[in-house]
Amino acid sequence: MSAARRHDEVPSAHAKVPFAHAKVPSAHTRVLSGADRATGAQDLFSRTSAELRRFVPFDAAVWAATDPETGLVTAPMLVENLGSGEGCAAYWESELLEENVLPFRDLARAAVPTAGLRAATGGLPARSARYRRLLGGHGVDDELRAVLRVGDRPWAVISLFRMDGGLPFGQEETALLAGLSAPLASRLRRFARPTASDGPTDTPAPGLLLLDPSGEPVSVNDEARQHLSRLPEGPSIPSQLGLRVPIWLVTTALQARAIDRGRERAGGARTRIRTVDGSWLTCHASCLSGPAGQSGPVAVVIEPAAAADRAVLIAEAYGLTPRELQITQLVTRGLSTAEIAATLFISPHTVRDHLKAVFGKAEVSSRGELVARLFAEHYRAGAEPRRAGEELRRAGEEPRR
Repeated sequence: MSAARRHDEVPSAHAKVPFAHAKVPSAHTRVLSGADRATGAQDLFSRTSAELRRFVPFDAAVWAATDPETGLVTAPMLVENLGSGEGCAAYWESELLEENVLPFRDLARAAVPTAGLRAATGGLPARSARYRRLLGGHGVDDELRAVLRVGDRPWAVISLFRMDGGLPFGQEETALLAGLSAPLASRLRRFARPTASDGPTDTPAPGLLLLDPSGEPVSVNDEARQHLSRLPEGPSIPSQLGLRVPIWLVTTALQARAIDRGRERAGGARTRIRTVDGSWLTCHASCLSGPAGQSGPVAVVIEPAAAADRAVLIAEAYGLTPRELQITQLVTRGLSTAEIAATLFISPHTVRDHLKAVFGKAEVSSRGELVARLFAEHYRAGAEPRRAGEELRRAGEEPRR
């Protein structure tokens, strides 16, 4: 994992003022104030990390955006003070393929989405495979993990590390980070909204990358190379193909391995990644079978995200409630007010009230504008114009007042 700062540039966690001397409201205000000034997800991670360190001292950290549907990591990722990146793939391999203490998938569903490794193991972190295999050998004494989520939708995961014989993370520090989960996730998801400059002028066809059973990339087509060239910078692994494979694709392939081994994984081996030009790609992976049923390579497909898939993600970015999102999905399918009411077993008046709230959040005044906003990148890219026009035409009915 590429370090964002050298070790000697990061003040020791153990030289900080103890958390007990800080007031929780003050800590929340300072951290969220920094997040409010962020210009993007990467900037939010950087600002939040700097402010949080004042109240929850740590020596190193990983901040990673996640796909809210599957929980798999995506761009961007901020790695601080953890070397040159040699352990990044192994960290996520342990997370996805081994039985571990405090896996992110469990924290995402837990009543409190934050926990410390030493606290969870009764002061015996070696009970965790992740600690035995990786953390202990790198001088880590404790890890504080958190999932940034709104409702049951995870938008990022965090790992904070203390090293060199430091104190374990305390209950107050864990509670502080837990209290920041939803507010930070709410701010983070705003950056999934479309902007005026989103979308490329041309879109490559689906790309294909093959990884052998050991995880080594062994084959790639030109379309995959084009897609990879548009991804933001971040941790990656080298390959003999002359390209570096981003950790987001590596974890998707690892997820496919986990599913192939019978481990329960909600959402499948799939993640959506925003490119440097603002468009969205979908990366999904599956295991292929070899001779005599042996494990074959993992096929990773990288392609432009489907219009409906982007629409749901962007709708969430505007902070729609589950019911509002459900109605928005039906709007994008072209259903009328009466049809939506019949589908959801609610009154047309209730549908119109929800649509009014949706219009306010998305800052539009009609169904046509709503669908145009959700599919904005789709139209700018010029893809599937006939289908897009049909969706807009069918969705153009204005809600009755």
